[in-house]
Amino acid sequence: MIEKFNLTHLSTGDMLRAEIAQQSQLGIKAKEIMDKGELVSDEIVISMIEKRLTENGALFDGFPRTIAQAEALDNLLSQKGQKIDAVIYLKVAEEELLTRMLARGRADDNEETIKNRLIVYKNQTQPLIEFYQKQGKLKTIEGTGKTIEETTSKIFAAL
Repeated sequence: MIEKFNLTHLSTGDMLRAEIAQQSQLGIKAKEIMDKGELVSDEIVISMIEKRLTENGALFDGFPRTIAQAEALDNLLSQKGQKIDAVIYLKVAEEELLTRMLARGRADDNEETIKNRLIVYKNQTQPLIEFYQKQGKLKTIEGTGKTIEETTSKIFAAL
């Protein structure tokens, strides 16, 4: 999608992991929060996004994760004369998510932390489905049992 639509890829997870690798103050603080499976503050995340936004658009990866972040993003984009065109929701069963995350082999991916992330997701992120659905921007794609190519094809068709 990045190449096809000439977008900047903005992955808050990648940005935070880079800060952790650099052992910056932000990285040290973020690591403590992420190791518990919790979300880094909205102020930190929005500020990282704002620094990296370009005029040609962006693909947000793993962001926003809360209604407050979505509203802050809408305000930020509005100030820049931009808006969200579509939101892709890859629908995957919890058991499959747990299996996939454990297979990634990242240091912060253990069963306890992942289960906590899923609780945080249900409480803080899942409400975004209705938020974007009401705006007519949500595109739901079944993400279980499909090849990467099949899922990618469905995403392009939805867009």
